[in-house]
Amino acid sequence: MPPGSVVIRGASIMSNVIPFRNRVPDPVPEIDIDIFTAVDAAIRDLRDIAHACDGAVLGQVDECRRMLERAFRAAVGDI
Repeated sequence: MPPGSVVIRGASIMSNVIPFRNRVPDPVPEIDIDIFTAVDAAIRDLRDIAHACDGAVLGQVDECRRMLERAFRAAVGDI
């Protein structure tokens, strides 16, 4: 009897196995931005955000921006 065959009430019946495709993971997106460009963009965004903030949020935004600016200058030097 061939593989996949089943005998039911004396009759040989072939099963019909439907193969499913293996799940292919989504491709990893290519990184099209380097860390220096990302930090520079974040600094500019934080400057823009600071104009719309007040109080404690403004202080937090400025502190974050200054931290990124220090790290950026330390990595690439004064531009």
